[in-house]
Amino acid sequence: MSYNLLKGKRGIIFGALDENSIAWKTAERAHEEGASFVLTNAPVALRMGTINTLAEKTNSEVIPADATKVEDLENLIEKSQEILGGKIDFVLHSIGMSINVRKGKHYTDQNYDWTHKGLDVSAMSFHKLMQTLHKKDAMNEWGSIVALTYMAAQRVFPDYNDMADNKAYLESIARSFGYFFGKEKKVRVNTISQSPTPTSAGQGVKGFTGFMNYAEKMSPLGNATALECADYTLTLFSDLTKKVTLQNLFHDGGFSNMGVSQEIMEAMEE
Repeated sequence: MSYNLLKGKRGIIFGALDENSIAWKTAERAHEEGASFVLTNAPVALRMGTINTLAEKTNSEVIPADATKVEDLENLIEKSQEILGGKIDFVLHSIGMSINVRKGKHYTDQNYDWTHKGLDVSAMSFHKLMQTLHKKDAMNEWGSIVALTYMAAQRVFPDYNDMADNKAYLESIARSFGYFFGKEKKVRVNTISQSPTPTSAGQGVKGFTGFMNYAEKMSPLGNATALECADYTLTLFSDLTKKVTLQNLFHDGGFSNMGVSQEIMEAMEE
């Protein structure tokens, strides 16, 4: 069902890789709600995924951009405004990567070159993106910028590795840059802390299936799906949330406020 929540709005969506990704679902739903937008991802990710299928489905154009390179972001933002016909109303930052996780390096035995690369891709890219948008005055007033994060930024999840540090930095950037964007441009900046979700990136974390099942049993409403996260993201892009900013918003079926559930207690007593 469509409510025309984003009718006439223009956006940029980072990170759509395949139909399992939250960014992909967000693009589909944004299109259904009347938005026009540009899709973007790193050149290597574009070769791996099927983003052109999504672009065709949503009448969108794809602009390759490495979010760690300011010159790529400048080109992306300039071309997006040309294609869309004006300033930007919403941006989704759905980017994260840890080489240490991919290569099986333990948190206590990191390759720091890999750590630095992951920090740049997963978090510093968010600052670079917002700084470029800010300098170019590319956002409309009451625009909305959202980044996806995870609760490991606040609590220990051992196998999440250095991605936990990346997400903590990402959330801090959202608050700090969000202050200036709000005061100067009336643009809001928030992060969504999503349930464990079986995306291509999520499934790369060791023990992911076990933890997803655990979170399902802990959450009174169960885990939030990628499509449900997309719907929530759209509310933050819409004019219904014009005064919501600097927030880390948990979208996790209640998991973040749980101590223990009855199902887990029963499992421990078996």
